[in-house]
Amino acid sequence: MRLVFMISAMLLASPVAAQTAFPCDWQARADSIVEPWEDNIATFANGAVRVALLDVIEPAAASYYLLVLHPPVDEMAGRVCTTVGLDDELGYAGMFFNELEASYDPAAGLTLQIPAIIYLPEQSFQNSALLQISINQSTGKVAVTQELGNE
Repeated sequence: MRLVFMISAMLLASPVAAQTAFPCDWQARADSIVEPWEDNIATFANGAVRVALLDVIEPAAASYYLLVLHPPVDEMAGRVCTTVGLDDELGYAGMFFNELEASYDPAAGLTLQIPAIIYLPEQSFQNSALLQISINQSTGKVAVTQELGNE
């Protein structure tokens, strides 16, 4: 029983994966948008927010990111470009864009939810996750949280 407790404590204490939102970089290329584009791009907030599923191919076990174009706009009417992944070198093993949902709360802004799969080969860890991406259109802040599945 002690062994089960110790293993559970170690799993809960160790970071599984640190999802993040970061400025667009090498992942945010047009040729990374998953085809067909019409099935993997969506707009929200009367077209002010555009989201696209990206597949950067490598690493194959963690190649999926989300591209988010959002306000505030700059002096040339360009939107902020943000990428969502585990970090800037590691995406998700899968993201289910056809299950993307959006909600709006004036206090929190636009929130997107998308199911994903995390795979961390170094830790031999694979799990489903539900990502929540909050977009504050006034400040441009994008925050990402994830809830792990019960595998």
